[in-house]
Amino acid sequence: MKIMLFAIPVFFLLIGLELLMARLKKAQLYRFNDAVTNINCGVQQQVTGVLFKTLLFAGYLGVYELRIWTIPDAWWSFVLVFIGVDFFYYWFHRSTHEVSFLWGTHIVHHQSEEYNLSVALRQSAIQAFFGNFFYLPLALLGFNPVTFLVMNTFQTLYQFWIHTKTIGKLHPAFEYVFNTPSHHRVHHGVNPKYIDKNHGGTLIIFDRWFGTFQEEEETVVYGVTVPLNSWNPLWAQIDYYVWLGKQLWRAPGWKDRWNMLLRKPGWLPEALGGTIEAKPISPEQFHKFDTPVSPTVHGYVLVNFVLLIGATFFFLQAAGKSPGINPTNLLLTAWIIWTTASLGGLLENKRWARWSELMRWIAAAALLFYL
Repeated sequence: MKIMLFAIPVFFLLIGLELLMARLKKAQLYRFNDAVTNINCGVQQQVTGVLFKTLLFAGYLGVYELRIWTIPDAWWSFVLVFIGVDFFYYWFHRSTHEVSFLWGTHIVHHQSEEYNLSVALRQSAIQAFFGNFFYLPLALLGFNPVTFLVMNTFQTLYQFWIHTKTIGKLHPAFEYVFNTPSHHRVHHGVNPKYIDKNHGGTLIIFDRWFGTFQEEEETVVYGVTVPLNSWNPLWAQIDYYVWLGKQLWRAPGWKDRWNMLLRKPGWLPEALGGTIEAKPISPEQFHKFDTPVSPTVHGYVLVNFVLLIGATFFFLQAAGKSPGINPTNLLLTAWIIWTTASLGGLLENKRWARWSELMRWIAAAALLFYL
């Protein structure tokens, strides 16, 4: 938690630097509504993590008690954990792209139609519930839980800087071994040749070994094959599962339902029209989702977004001393998630968002009185 708290201001400093570089180059890398939504998805992931991270880490500790060996804390064990974390992350990440019900835990990260450092913060609030199972073999083998946690955090932080278009291809030797902005741009593409490629976290060698590597060639078009078309980060978290639930309801039999859950995303039985295939796309053909708002709404959202980031930072700092499910954490988490959804509604000019804002501020006053 302390490492992540230290990283938050660094993230925003680097986002500011990227914005400055874009302005100097007269390039449009950011859109306000998209960047706010990206970061608000990350806010949701962090505050829900306060409730459940301790519980999820307890799973690793539980399996560690059943370990086959006890790996000593030596320099080479850190190297092995680094490789092990990236190896199991590769298979988890690949699974989220190739198994439909897991794709719902990861799609949030791919919904942005831009590619900049704010996209790195766009994360699913439920992905950790499934991802942690993939790391349990490291606990069974006897790797120290603290060592695992440090390396897992390092891998997460490493992936921040690769979400940018401002860095081109690096030295071939580095590109061969490590994940880079070029490799990860491919991963976020909806171009048919780029879909389900380059799943590595820190390393790219597992993609090369297991046949999922793709070099960056044609210009990348970013997003998902069925666009979200919303700035509401709460809807972003559940949109795919709502769609999948409707298809499961319509499916003619249980075999088809199981296939829809376990096969690739977009697989549908012939009775429902068959698999949804990715279509050829180019930047010239692609139209990004947008909703113009008045300068007043824009300014209001900006001010409240800044306040939200500050409130989230202090919440994470305080919750680090008492993480887990308790009334205070539950109430603050609910209010923060409410705020992200309400600001998203304003960016879409939704009428309900204005009433939501009134109620949200009343709730904020009540919450402060409670605290």
